Amino acid sequence: MYRDDFLNKKLNERKDNHSFRELRLPEGKIDFCSNDYLGIVKNASLHPANGGTVFRLASGSTGSRLLSGNYPLIEEVEKQIAAFHQSEAALLFNSGYDANIGLLSSEPQKGDTILYDQLCHASIRDGIRLSFANAFSFTHNDLDDLQKKIQHAKGTVFIVTESVFSMDGDLCPLAELINIAQQKKAHLIIDEAHATGVIGEQGEGLVQHLQMQDHVFARVHTFGKACGCHGAVVLGSHSLRDYLVNFARSFVFSTSLPEHSVSFIKAGYELFPSMNEERKHLQELIAQFQSASIRFEKLPSVTPIQIVIIPGNEEVKKVAAQLQQQGLDVRAILYPTVPKSKERLRIVLHSFNIFEELDKLITLLRK
Repeated sequence: MYRDDFLNKKLNERKDNHSFRELRLPEGKIDFCSNDYLGIVKNASLHPANGGTVFRLASGSTGSRLLSGNYPLIEEVEKQIAAFHQSEAALLFNSGYDANIGLLSSEPQKGDTILYDQLCHASIRDGIRLSFANAFSFTHNDLDDLQKKIQHAKGTVFIVTESVFSMDGDLCPLAELINIAQQKKAHLIIDEAHATGVIGEQGEGLVQHLQMQDHVFARVHTFGKACGCHGAVVLGSHSLRDYLVNFARSFVFSTSLPEHSVSFIKAGYELFPSMNEERKHLQELIAQFQSASIRFEKLPSVTPIQIVIIPGNEEVKKVAAQLQQQGLDVRAILYPTVPKSKERLRIVLHSFNIFEELDKLITLLRK
């Protein structure tokens, strides 16, 4: 057996501070943790939408888009998504991580400045780290701090944030951010991963719901959450699409999504406009949880992501284990994923959760 004892130091550190991560299976519990907000995966909704043809499509694309991996369906779906989101153009990526890495590592140049919300997702932060631009975080949703930082920004300036924050469930102050960007001639990049399918009359996301799409440089929508499949898209101008095709390394050097994956994306976008009842039920569940009294701190949220703060890795894991024992699949989010003393339960509501299930969860959080 290979001698890799040198790995144990870091692993033991995680175990000592109760932040060691392990994979686990759902085990048939009531789902309060997945990102399947609209139940598209649970209900296998994309299978009938494809008319049973998906399994006759190619299982591999054979290469990158610039070589052998481009085909009519993938360009058709890019045009479909661009039209849905009222964007000039769209470019598919293999995942949200790939989209953020490709966009943020290639577009800002040496001498430019990136200002990003301190709670931005790891994929955004990793893309920024790969860029040659100067980068500074601003306090979460703090417009005053952003204004201070932008006064010292050099070169072309990019403001990066998310429409819905995955670990807090709150929204960015989009209108105010656009106002600052316009005043300072900065370019706004919005990750809509957790708004896709959920926010807006047709699940179009926050930017378009507020009719701000003409004021945003780039939007990233991902398909592994409410869309119930896999992949992501960057929305923007034709020039941005051409730029990414030429310079986004996670696009240029990746084998493209196969036909069956793209067909599921197509089906998901065809479903979104008809899922008004699912979105309505979600809002009712959100209102029920937000109005409930529990013994822990609860963050305000109008999204399916509901946060209960329970400081300390050991303590939050203990509460999560108690909920698991009662048949509720609720997961603890530990330090260092979130700041120390801000450890939490990340409770995710879905259109398939019923009021009685949520009542059970609330009752257990009151004890």
